[in-house]
Amino acid sequence: MTSIAFRRRAQLAVLLGPVSLFLAVFFLGPLSIMIVTSFLAPGLYGGVEWTWYPHNFGRILGFADPMFEDFDPIYIAIFLRSLRIAAMTVIATLLVCYPAAFCISRLSERWKNFCLFLITLPFFASLIVRLFVWVLILRQTGLANDVLLKTGLIARPLDLIYTEGAIILGMVYVFIPFMFMPVYASVEKLDWTLVRASLDLGAGPIRTFWRIILPLTAPGIAGGAVIVFIPALGNFIVPTILGGAKVMMLGNLIEQQFLAARNWPFGSALAMMVMSVMLVLLFIYVVVSGRRGLDAAAGR
Repeated sequence: MTSIAFRRRAQLAVLLGPVSLFLAVFFLGPLSIMIVTSFLAPGLYGGVEWTWYPHNFGRILGFADPMFEDFDPIYIAIFLRSLRIAAMTVIATLLVCYPAAFCISRLSERWKNFCLFLITLPFFASLIVRLFVWVLILRQTGLANDVLLKTGLIARPLDLIYTEGAIILGMVYVFIPFMFMPVYASVEKLDWTLVRASLDLGAGPIRTFWRIILPLTAPGIAGGAVIVFIPALGNFIVPTILGGAKVMMLGNLIEQQFLAARNWPFGSALAMMVMSVMLVLLFIYVVVSGRRGLDAAAGR
C-alpha cells in the first residue's frame, strides 16, 4: 500500500510539476514584482524609486501624500463605474444565456452540438475585428441608426457609440460564451423528475422554478458570474473601442498609467485593487460552493 501511494504521488508530481513550475515563474513572479512595485515611489521620469511609498493606494483610498499629490475622487468613481458595468454585464449575459441553455438542452443531439458550435464560433475571429463591426453598427451613420431613421422611430441619429450602453453591449457580446458554458452544464445535469414531481404535487411553475430549478442550476450561475465578472472588471479593449475617451474604466486607467503616464507604482496599485476584488469574489465562491457540497453530502 505504501509503494502504491508513493507511486501515485510520484505520478502526480510528474504531471503537475511542469505546470506548477510554469505558473510559479510566469504568474507568481510577475505578480510579486507588481506587489513590490505598488509600494514604491514613482520616478521623476518614469520607473520607480526604491523607497517605501504606500501613498499609491492613498490616491485611490483617500490617504495620499499632501506634499506631492492630492486625493482625487475620480479614481473611486472609475472603480465604482467598473464594478457597475461588470455587474450589469453579468446580469445581461445571464438573462441571455439562462433561457438559451434550457432551449438548447431540450434539442436533439445533432442540433444541440450545432448550437454549441455556433456559440463558440466567435472565438475563430479576432476580437478587435468583431468589436469594430459593432462600431460600424452603432455609429451615427451606422446600421442601427439607419434602420431606426428609415422606420420613422427617430427623427435624428442617436448617440449609441461611446457610451456605457455600448460598452455593456460589447461586453455581453464578448462574454456570452463564458456565461453559457457553466450554465449549460448545470442545466444539462438537471433532474427533470424532480421538476415533474413538484408540478404533480401541486406546486405551480413559478414555485417549481424558485424551489427546484434555480437551486439545482445555481452552481452554474455562480460559476458563470465569476468567470464573466473577473475579466469584465479589468477589460480595456472593449471600453477603448466602444467607449472611446468618454467612458474610462479600470483597465484603461491601468493601461494609461503604465504606457502614457509611466507611473508604474500607481498602475501596480490599481492592478492590485482589481486583484483584491477578484480574490474576494473567488474566496466567496469557493466557500459557498464548499458549504453547498457539504450540505448535499449530508442530505440536507
